[in-house]
Amino acid sequence: MTPTARIKKWEPYLSEFVYGGIDGCVTTFAVVAGSVGAGLDSAVIIILGFANLLADGFAMSVGAYLSTKTEKDNYSKHKNRELESDKQDPNYKKVRIAQVFKSLGYKDQALDVVVDQVTNDSERWIDIILKEEMKIIPENKSPLKIGGVTYFSFILIGIIPLLIYVLDYLIPIRGDLFVIASVLTGFGFLIIGWLKAHVNDTRILKGIIETLALGAIAAIVAYFIGDFLESLIV
Repeated sequence: MTPTARIKKWEPYLSEFVYGGIDGCVTTFAVVAGSVGAGLDSAVIIILGFANLLADGFAMSVGAYLSTKTEKDNYSKHKNRELESDKQDPNYKKVRIAQVFKSLGYKDQALDVVVDQVTNDSERWIDIILKEEMKIIPENKSPLKIGGVTYFSFILIGIIPLLIYVLDYLIPIRGDLFVIASVLTGFGFLIIGWLKAHVNDTRILKGIIETLALGAIAAIVAYFIGDFLESLIV
């Protein structure tokens, strides 16, 4: 498989990558900010950061997997129910489809034509009933891949706020680590904000500003909570 084909294969999962990355970066940066506000040592920040990164990322990916699987199972359940009803009554699907298209304004000869066309397709008539009457849309993406992509992006983007602390632990660095972490995290937000704008088909600047604002608010709240608890307890 060529690189282009691989990219196209995973392109439908870009939205999961974006939202997993946003959550990972925001929550990890909030942990770092709260720890700095509480005056915790760099080693403790690394421990708390990675514990959050791995545990929260796993929880989010499991949630995404179960949510998608539930949707697919629900669709299959109703689809099988419709198929069973069709087996028991040969006129079932025509009556059901006629009801759907009557509600959409079809009548007389036009109604007969569209009912015949739709019911001749063994799958199409079920999809229409589930979509129009039950508001159930089939989920074509793999639940396992959704969970995997979510976890991967959560780790990949969420690790950014911790990188400077890990590097400082290995090779001591001069300067304010939290400031450096904030700058690196800002770049992470720029990338994920750009991808978010692409997924939602909105203005790039808007997507970047929204993501940066979300991260900043989370960090500020976490920092001052950490500072308050540190002054209260210590």
